Amino acid sequence: MTIGIPKEVKTDEFRVGATPSNVSVLVSEGHELFVQSSAGVGSGFSDADYINAGAVIVNSAEDLYSKAILVVKVKEPQPSEYDYLNETHVLFCYLHLAPLKELTSILLEKKVCSIAYETVEIKNELPLLKPMSEIAGKMAPVVGAYHLSRYQGGNGVLVSGADGVKPSNVLIIGAGNAGFNAAKIANGLGAHVSVLNRSNPRLEELQKSFPDVNTAIYSTELLHKLLKDSDIVIGTVLMHGGGKTPRLISKEMLSEMKDGSVIIDIAIDQGGISQSSRPTTHTNPVFIDEGVVHYCVANMPGAYPKTATIALTNATLPYIKKLSNDGVIETIKNNEAIAHGVNTHNGHLTNKAVADEQGFEYKEINRLI
Repeated sequence: MTIGIPKEVKTDEFRVGATPSNVSVLVSEGHELFVQSSAGVGSGFSDADYINAGAVIVNSAEDLYSKAILVVKVKEPQPSEYDYLNETHVLFCYLHLAPLKELTSILLEKKVCSIAYETVEIKNELPLLKPMSEIAGKMAPVVGAYHLSRYQGGNGVLVSGADGVKPSNVLIIGAGNAGFNAAKIANGLGAHVSVLNRSNPRLEELQKSFPDVNTAIYSTELLHKLLKDSDIVIGTVLMHGGGKTPRLISKEMLSEMKDGSVIIDIAIDQGGISQSSRPTTHTNPVFIDEGVVHYCVANMPGAYPKTATIALTNATLPYIKKLSNDGVIETIKNNEAIAHGVNTHNGHLTNKAVADEQGFEYKEINRLI
């Protein structure tokens, strides 16, 4: 297999799709690796590191895409990359297509076989989303605490409180990997933490791990009540299968929140949990709506690219090896997890949640291969 690792071009994205050690493994198994020059610099890996691992360095994205069959990225292709895509490519990266109809159309038009990290699924677990959910969850309370500062537009409440002063109220919506890790860090910071989730098992697990954390089954009424007294709200709701995140926080609810409170919308990649949410970047991470600070950075783990790249590629490497060693079609046929990950193939949309959201025709991948 010829495998290409392009340099990410999304704003403020410094992660990379493979480390030099990943390249070394793949080269040792007989594959040809092309890495775009400086692709790994933001994560601490030089071109020389990749050359020593056995990769060939190419100067341009155009050159890389012309050589590679399997293109391994971190984030979805950006408009500047669309012209490089064609029907020979297998694209393996985060896609989050539900809110990105233009990109869906491009992948269909170009007949790209695209496999989304976030929809690779094993027994209701998302192994390629899990490491980034962990990092985003651990970041969220820290980011929220920073933006509570009066100088960042916040209400001036110290997250941990002080002697004789109550700590901040942190509300976490969703108790999956991101929510669990957000609760862990917020609790460790000394905040008063509440977690809402639609089912009990994860809440019970949270309660055993962190007895100080308040847990409750989600309802619109309870969310509305808790929002009014929250200093930090962390949205971690995830729709399995790549569907768009429900907008749980209405404009009316937002207007009743405290001025200077902070929303950290981890779910922004798939649309966000608030009607007011819109994607931001690490360079310009926040905006204020109805007096509430919104942090909606769509690639939160990119703030810590070395940790994030290593955590991500530890998870993706076994799948890259399988696609490369067994062949893409055979892997899709025989590996249910990868089959779940296929979003587009040969001009057809194979993700039902995205098809329902965007109005495209849906085709089951098993009927196309």
